[in-house]
Amino acid sequence: MTAMVKPLTKRPAWKAMAIHYKKARELHLRELFADDPNRGERLTAEAAGVFLDYSKNRITDETLKLLLKLAEECGLRQRIDAMFRGDKINITENRAVLHVALRAPRGASIVVDGENVVPQVHAVLDKMADFSDRVRSGSWKGHSGKRIRNVVNIGIGGSDLGPVMAYEALKHYSDRSMRFRFVSNIDGTDFAEAVRDLDAAETLFIVSSKTFTTLETMTNASTARAWLLQGAQGEEKAVAKHFVAVSTNAAKVSEFGIDTANMFGFWDWVGGRYSMDSAIGLSTMLAIGPDHFRGMLNGFHLMDEHFRTAPFERNLPVLMGLLAIWYNNFFGAQTIAVLPYEQYLKRFPAYLQQLTMESNGKHVTLDGTEVDYQTGPIYWGEPGTNGQHSFYQLIHQGTRLIPCDFIAFFETLNPLGRHHDILLANVFAQSEALAFGKTPEQVKAEGIPEWLAPHRVFEGNRPSNTILAQRLTPETLGSLVALYEHSVFAQGAIWNIGSFDQWGVELGKVLAQRIIPELESTTEPELGHDSSTNHLIRCYRKSREPSR
Repeated sequence: MTAMVKPLTKRPAWKAMAIHYKKARELHLRELFADDPNRGERLTAEAAGVFLDYSKNRITDETLKLLLKLAEECGLRQRIDAMFRGDKINITENRAVLHVALRAPRGASIVVDGENVVPQVHAVLDKMADFSDRVRSGSWKGHSGKRIRNVVNIGIGGSDLGPVMAYEALKHYSDRSMRFRFVSNIDGTDFAEAVRDLDAAETLFIVSSKTFTTLETMTNASTARAWLLQGAQGEEKAVAKHFVAVSTNAAKVSEFGIDTANMFGFWDWVGGRYSMDSAIGLSTMLAIGPDHFRGMLNGFHLMDEHFRTAPFERNLPVLMGLLAIWYNNFFGAQTIAVLPYEQYLKRFPAYLQQLTMESNGKHVTLDGTEVDYQTGPIYWGEPGTNGQHSFYQLIHQGTRLIPCDFIAFFETLNPLGRHHDILLANVFAQSEALAFGKTPEQVKAEGIPEWLAPHRVFEGNRPSNTILAQRLTPETLGSLVALYEHSVFAQGAIWNIGSFDQWGVELGKVLAQRIIPELESTTEPELGHDSSTNHLIRCYRKSREPSR
């Protein structure tokens, strides 16, 4: 149990924010920029290779002052210190929350239950590096003596979204002589399409499941095992040459046929959605190599240290977290759009969906009290410029306020003529258009007929952050991910919710385990669900009758 704290909405800073909002909501970004010619240079911050321009937000200096006061009153600094100290801040599972230990340098000390965990982390990293070097060099051979050319990662949730995102984001640095596939969905199509053009003799499967009991992962792993054995003429010994595990359950791993020497562990203080830089990232290391993987870890660590030490007024994750609070809780914004103008980051918004919504999709505080305010907003997005021809219409002229994060890089990894200039011009133009819009007077001055003018007006005053870095490197990716990780933490700390458990995913999984035998039963089962679920089960069973 945690000590009772003053309800958020009763705090002086929160009440002051509510009063301030009534005045601030009337301000337009046009006025704010006109009144402060240096606003665009002043409201910026930079750390760990990441530059944040937050000037196009509907805030004043007073807004920032009050938001920072709110963070102070909610004990954000103490919560940050507790996390980095290894305190068991995941109270419902009695666990420390130490993804920051995954990227701590050798020689650092982070103590959990009296033991420095950093040496354990580096022992696993070294084991991963040795294995990756053997596979990438061709010295690790499959059962038939062929080298491994295909790697299939089998996982779900954090064991899939992180590796997929990282592979796509860092594809520029990957070994193109190897193919990487990712299987997560229980839908058999996912597995069938992943392996349809692969040679079993050249394929390595990574099965990522902490307990080695996850329904979707182990169902797909069993199917992969059968597929491999079919290609290996049923030779059971082939499994050990074509499967490795990221798990902590040695007995289950061995029972599956995987040599436990090829089992890569992690710890209960690593949440799934925070695990892409642990052994869960084995597929990433196989793709980009150990050196680039360690570069990514360094980027994470640089942002960790910035978050841990920087004053809140210059702290990128804190500033982004506070701005999210401002729009979510005072303006009533329900979503945040993440818009990477970098094709390699096409899976970044999907990755952030789990990171943000599984973390802060909570309806009670740490002490179990029902909240009387909104918590986690919906994160979503697509790469630019594609999104401009899809949903930007709603952001610009719709009735909903949608704060946006634009992400871009000064330097492209694939220079092709004018492409990058045009791409960056669109980033800057979109944030400018959202902020300043086009007034009725400007529309009329263009000679637009009066009847058409209302359709051509852009209200503007749509807030955005612009996040820039020099180029997309493994280190930059680490910094970007850590930026959002810690922004999520800051929001959760202010809402006084548990950002590191995910009980909401359990109920559906439990009910599914009850329904599976009802679907597969050869005799008519006695159903005890609601009338809708009972009817759906009977419809499905009836559809399968001809095949029985």
